[in-house]
Amino acid sequence: MKIGIIKERKNPPDRRVVFSPEKLSQLKKQFPSCQIAVESSAIRVFPDEDYKNLGFEVTQDMSDCDVLLGVKEVPVEALIPNKKYFFFSHTIKKQPYNRALLQAVLSKNIELYDHEVITDTQNSRLIGFGRYAGIVGAYNGFRALGLRDNLFNLPKVEDLPDYNAVVANLQQVKLPPIKIALTGSGKVAHGAQEILEHLNIKMISVHDFLTKSYDEPVYTLLDVLDYNKRKDAKVLDKYDFYNHPEQYESNFMRFSRVTDYFIAGHFYGEGAPKLITQEQIQQPDFNINLIADVSCDINGPIASTIRASTIADPFYGYDKTSGEEVAYDAKNAICVMAVDNLPCELPKDASEGFGDMFLEHVIPNFFNDDPEGVLERARMTSNGELTPRYAYLKDYVNGE
Repeated sequence: MKIGIIKERKNPPDRRVVFSPEKLSQLKKQFPSCQIAVESSAIRVFPDEDYKNLGFEVTQDMSDCDVLLGVKEVPVEALIPNKKYFFFSHTIKKQPYNRALLQAVLSKNIELYDHEVITDTQNSRLIGFGRYAGIVGAYNGFRALGLRDNLFNLPKVEDLPDYNAVVANLQQVKLPPIKIALTGSGKVAHGAQEILEHLNIKMISVHDFLTKSYDEPVYTLLDVLDYNKRKDAKVLDKYDFYNHPEQYESNFMRFSRVTDYFIAGHFYGEGAPKLITQEQIQQPDFNINLIADVSCDINGPIASTIRASTIADPFYGYDKTSGEEVAYDAKNAICVMAVDNLPCELPKDASEGFGDMFLEHVIPNFFNDDPEGVLERARMTSNGELTPRYAYLKDYVNGE
């Protein structure tokens, strides 16, 4: 088997890669029968020479590879027929902007494996960039706070060499006594927590967050049942929420009244209640003035996330009264950070972390007959058709 590391072709440019040169060397040592080729790239965070120096073939031609590994969507015109591909296709939620991509994958008889659905037997994700999204998203929120309120001036993450430099820059930050609410229980939330901990922000209970005042910055971590409640007032468990989200309504307003900075690190599932509505924002006791929406669901659970922002221009304002976009530092505005490709700002660390997970959880299954079905669960297409697990996308593929 020959594995190919393809270059990223999507715009804006993405400097990440599935495997760093060092991690690729570990792969080769662990599976010496595996052949490897690296597609030449001028934008990748690790230059071609780093791969060549470790003995890897760097080439423009990937046609003799069996499995092609990338990060973001591959443009239709660059897809090589009859190959196995791994990348984030952004099609499993029937995203309309990628329908043509999935159609092309099927017509070219490509076996597509989506990173997003590489899971264990409990359907928990095994790989991803969530930790780095949380890290950069939380940091960006504090950067916005410093700029807006003239408190401090943090550099952009993309201008820093690595995660260690991010941590070092946080040492200059002195925060006012604000309250921070963080939602989520996965890798995104844990990444955001790293930033809060590096800033030595005290973590407090939900009860104390709602009822007490502090003369120092504090934060609380919210799970789904902290900000959602059953309409019939029954108190069950979070799995009831996951299975019957339509039976729930948002209870987040009690946090909105006492929160200054909200970091959205939760996964928003189909059918779940809106978290923050425009009607709530217009209430006089709505206190949140800064939101780092790491999840970035446009027109989704958070009314102020009206568009994705960019690494180049990461902040915008949301007027509480009109619901229209204004300057991020405008009076009566919520400052919104909603960059949808946050890990791109830390391409070296994000790539190294991703490669660790991919080598541990995915690569062995190429050589041991996939005993726990990791590859099989992630395989979206085969022999020009959707696999049974993804048959629900048939109408989407047909344009219906």
